[in-house]
Amino acid sequence: MAVKEREIILKEETKARDVKINEAKKGNNFFSGVLVLSLSAVIVKIIGLVYKIPMLRLLGSEGMGYFNSAYEIYALFCVISTAGLPVAMSVMISRSGERGMARKIFKVSMSLFLVLGIIGTLVMLLCANPLAMLLKSSKAMYSIMAIAPTVLFICISSAYRGYFQGLGTMIPTAVSQIIEALGKLFIGLLFAHIAFSAGFDTEMIAAFAVMGLTLGTAVSALYLALSKKINNRRETPTVKSRTDGRIAAELMKTAIPVTLSSAVISLTKVIDMTMILRRMQTVGFSENQAFSAYGNYTTLAVPLFSVAPALISSVALPLVPALSSAIAARDPVGQIRATSDAVKLALIVSMPISIGLCMFSEPILALIFPCEPDAVSMSAPLLSVLGLSVTMSCLVTVSNSVLQAYGRPTVPIWSMATGTAIKIILAYFLIGNREVNIMGAPISTLLCDFTIVIINLHYVNKYLPAPLSAKDLMWRPFGASLGAVCGARVLYYALESRVGESPLFTILSVGIAAAIYLPMCTLTRAISREDIKKLIGPSIEKTHLVSVNDETNEIT
Repeated sequence: MAVKEREIILKEETKARDVKINEAKKGNNFFSGVLVLSLSAVIVKIIGLVYKIPMLRLLGSEGMGYFNSAYEIYALFCVISTAGLPVAMSVMISRSGERGMARKIFKVSMSLFLVLGIIGTLVMLLCANPLAMLLKSSKAMYSIMAIAPTVLFICISSAYRGYFQGLGTMIPTAVSQIIEALGKLFIGLLFAHIAFSAGFDTEMIAAFAVMGLTLGTAVSALYLALSKKINNRRETPTVKSRTDGRIAAELMKTAIPVTLSSAVISLTKVIDMTMILRRMQTVGFSENQAFSAYGNYTTLAVPLFSVAPALISSVALPLVPALSSAIAARDPVGQIRATSDAVKLALIVSMPISIGLCMFSEPILALIFPCEPDAVSMSAPLLSVLGLSVTMSCLVTVSNSVLQAYGRPTVPIWSMATGTAIKIILAYFLIGNREVNIMGAPISTLLCDFTIVIINLHYVNKYLPAPLSAKDLMWRPFGASLGAVCGARVLYYALESRVGESPLFTILSVGIAAAIYLPMCTLTRAISREDIKKLIGPSIEKTHLVSVNDETNEIT
């Protein structure tokens, strides 16, 4: 009897050990996945900036206006089709715990994605002319038609990405994103060059350039399909516990709130586009002038503005599970600590970028686009205003995640809807003022993001056991950022006044600002040694959380 009891105890201990080891492996995969996605986000942003330099020379500001207007329409269709389902897929697959069920979820999801992709592509193709007329330009129709098939390809890619992410494998997603960016860079530039050499009009050259994105997305979908085929393990029986209809219902239940939230963000970009292109023509600017202004804004100013929010969305991700765990454990100290860490990280990363873009907008743009002085001079004031919105945008990302962790997904939806409504009203009147014109776009974006942050943080403080400290979290990073950037700006002015303008002075000044920033953070107590350990140490700690002694089989 004692032997049997001992065998049962050993089995239970072995089972518990395996569970802990698997949990540790999941933690390691999670943090390494975040690192992979962060690196891919940086690479994709760099490729995007590199792409815009020669493309601006080929297309000019007007052609980039046609290209970017088609892209924003595509992005809205893409968000509606793909924003929520990959998240829902990954959640359901990660919770299923069985390979057969994962394959079944993938099969049902792929069917939904194919339907959405085909519908989205057909709508864009059939409605290309009405959509172009919405922008008061028939010339934009060709770019809209060229990008329409991308909706189908991105839907297929999203199904595979959701599958891999549910299994805890982020590398296929990261590689596929880089393939898309490289396709846009090389194929798009090649097609644009061919069209330019053949003597096509600007709108047709833009349409040829758009085909690079379409083909790049197709290649990315093919890569993901091959990856799934290569990485498939031995077949397991399909689980019969849930019907296809039940799986589809569960997918849509999770996907719809995420889709609505993401659609509001994409909708604000479409609002910018339509307001700029329509209102500027209403107050007397020509179609070419409106598209040139929009092309400069979206090619030079917006990409630099979007770098920090893209990084924060990946880097802040590990902090949200910590909050969810603290909420589940009813740990008030853990909830406050996790939320404070997320907000502090967002502010420490975004504030120097925000102030730096505001103060160095023209030198930075001149450094990246040295052969486009007219576009730089027009875009620099726009980037200065957008720079102020970088911190707000990052706080939107973090506060949305915190509210979702508290099970309040509807708060971000209506807060962003409120911000969007304010943006529409402001953009309409500001862009419609001939003296303000396109400057109304970044101003309305800033006030939109500010509104969302105020509402979100109000509810974050409401659900937290104790409110966040504005002094510790906001004012100290602000002081450190302002001191570092102002010091660099003084140096830049001194060099420029004695020697004249030089790209080297911009690089030197930005390097000096980065070098002084960490000491300034220490001086203002914006960051402590414990904070540094939290930023660089979580994955290391997780890596060594569980190890098994080969001789004793004990967990250490």
